[in-house]
Amino acid sequence: MTTTSGGDVTTVQDHVSEIEEHGVTCLRGVLDADGVAALLDDLARIEREEDIRPAGNDFEGTSTLRAYNLLRHGPLWEAVPVHPDVLPVVEGVLDRGCLVSSLSSIRIRPGETAQPLHADDQLIPLTPPHPPVVCNTMWALTDFTPENGATRIVRDSHLWGKPTYGGDHPTEPAVMQAGDVLVWNGSLWHAGGANTTDRDRVGIAMNYCAGWVRQQENQQLGLPQATVARFSPRLQELVGYSVYQGLIGHIERRSPAELLEADGEDGPTSMVWDRV
Repeated sequence: MTTTSGGDVTTVQDHVSEIEEHGVTCLRGVLDADGVAALLDDLARIEREEDIRPAGNDFEGTSTLRAYNLLRHGPLWEAVPVHPDVLPVVEGVLDRGCLVSSLSSIRIRPGETAQPLHADDQLIPLTPPHPPVVCNTMWALTDFTPENGATRIVRDSHLWGKPTYGGDHPTEPAVMQAGDVLVWNGSLWHAGGANTTDRDRVGIAMNYCAGWVRQQENQQLGLPQATVARFSPRLQELVGYSVYQGLIGHIERRSPAELLEADGEDGPTSMVWDRV
């Protein structure tokens, strides 16, 4: 898979339009070689220190290593959700009030079988078609090939409704070079591929949801407040220390971001009721 439209896709709106039409787009060369190497090295450390092992189910894989809640592991990971080449595309699919749903790694090792076909918003009880509520990204830290487990997609399927989990349907591999980022509507049918090579396929799943949807990983409890306090203001908003549309997520008319401030003396958050 190159660009799904077969033409030059360069601007944020180009990519957003591709997602609207086909459900998926690819951003080329988001990370340079040094950026890829830094994330790979730190991921290897995390996997080693936390003794990450396969989950052993058909979705997460029997030979796949997944490290979750990566935002707690330092500045390298804090830069991922707010990357200036990727976040604007996600905001174009959802809106600026979107949230980090989860940040995890997926290391598909040799011998892993194909993941069941699914959609990332499959468990959300909304009848399709509906506006996008999930927008997910896959950051290639190694080359993604048809042989090593490249994400397999069903083009245009975000318009079809929910798939049968694990159903049989023709797919195409999202071939990427290390440093590329795949972005898709959460309704798109897709799955991780089988790895028939002798090398790992490593990717970072940076997932987002609409500001009114419950996050996949509980960011407010999973990240210590002291850790979030050092995040950039935009990342603090993205993990949930914000108020969506002047209403959803407030604490007694105040933004939860005030919990991160030493004095907590800022004025009350502007609520939707104040704008009427």
